Amino acid sequence: MRVLLVSYAEKTHFLSMVPLGWALRTAGHEVRVATQPELADAVADTGLTVVPVGRDHTLYRHREWARRFGEEEGSGFFDMGESWPDDLTWQDLTWGYREVVSWWWRTVNGPMVDDLTDFCLRWEPDLVLWEPGTFAGAVAAQASGAAHARVLWSVDLFGWMRERFLRLLAEQPPGRREDVLARWLGAQAERLGGRFEEELTRGHFTVTHMPASLGRADGLHYVPMRYVPYNGRAVVPEWLRLPPERPRVCLSLGLSATERLGRYAVSMQGLLDALGDLDVEVVATVPPRQRAELASVPPNTRLVSFVPLHALMPTCSAVIDHGGPGTVCTAAVHGVPQLILPRRLLDDRLVARGLADQGMALMIPSDDVTEETTRDHLLRLLGEPDLRRGAERLRDEMTAMPAPNDVVAELERLTALHRGGGAARPADGGPSRRRAVS
Repeated sequence: MRVLLVSYAEKTHFLSMVPLGWALRTAGHEVRVATQPELADAVADTGLTVVPVGRDHTLYRHREWARRFGEEEGSGFFDMGESWPDDLTWQDLTWGYREVVSWWWRTVNGPMVDDLTDFCLRWEPDLVLWEPGTFAGAVAAQASGAAHARVLWSVDLFGWMRERFLRLLAEQPPGRREDVLARWLGAQAERLGGRFEEELTRGHFTVTHMPASLGRADGLHYVPMRYVPYNGRAVVPEWLRLPPERPRVCLSLGLSATERLGRYAVSMQGLLDALGDLDVEVVATVPPRQRAELASVPPNTRLVSFVPLHALMPTCSAVIDHGGPGTVCTAAVHGVPQLILPRRLLDDRLVARGLADQGMALMIPSDDVTEETTRDHLLRLLGEPDLRRGAERLRDEMTAMPAPNDVVAELERLTALHRGGGAARPADGGPSRRRAVS
């Protein structure tokens, strides 16, 4: 069958799709990746075939992005309360959808939806797998009659929110049933010969590598898939081939913090100083620009611009990270105890809190981080057997999930079940040339 992976130009979101793309390709299926031109080189570097569509988005030049994620220390996406999303009111949700549709989802999807749909009508994929914010993939799949599904990069933030929204929507009088997401997606679908269906918001099913213990939306069909770390081009340095002489601690605060936000949520210098006199080896991933801002580097610290985390983690006794799903899951599949310092950014705090509540990690919200708390929590990670056992429970849960190669047969079955429900018309408006699923 023909399978199309779709992601707007956001590298960290796309990377989590790569192992599934490889699995489909080695199973003999035709695989393409459609994305905006900015991401094309990164996709090609994975060995998958890229199809650039549309224009690059302008999200990170959008004044709302700068205000919400750069200048302010806020979630930028509703209010990540202690029982999110159950603590969101109808007013919270309607306001939130107005905001996020206008400045995020419209901004990233608008430049690619027409070209992507045209490509789908011509290439006729059987299955479209889309990153959860790339709703253009769902619209294009519907127009071409393909089955389609989301591939999550973290916990199902959007699925939980939509589930809460639909529950409260049904309780509203007819005059107050505002659904901004449905109105926007419906307009896009109708313009391309389709119509709004709830599947446009969530896919026919959802592929997830996140463990069930972190929660899933009640009414959705999930296909669990084991997390396989992929960090892009990877070269193992000579020092990493040797076993550490002291407990090794990885300190990684993520790519997005510097590439997209321009700064870390906590002081890297403060973290290094807090750990500087401990009998450990700290391996800190710090890009050159941020490295130049450091006043001093303790003697127990090794600074690296980049190191493949899947090669580093098996040598570590603990990791301090920001809560990004790639780092969290890479540590998790190797059973490494984590101290997570999440900012109020999308899923970071939800993941951290979920793991901490189950004794699988420790958490200090980024705005509460001090040198003393960081040092004390790291010593707990290194010294308390219960925290090690919690990390091992998480590892066992994740490694028990089916590997990407083992998921392919289920994707074939679901594609046969859902394929063919859209307009399935070629670009010239003539009769469909639908192929049999191969």
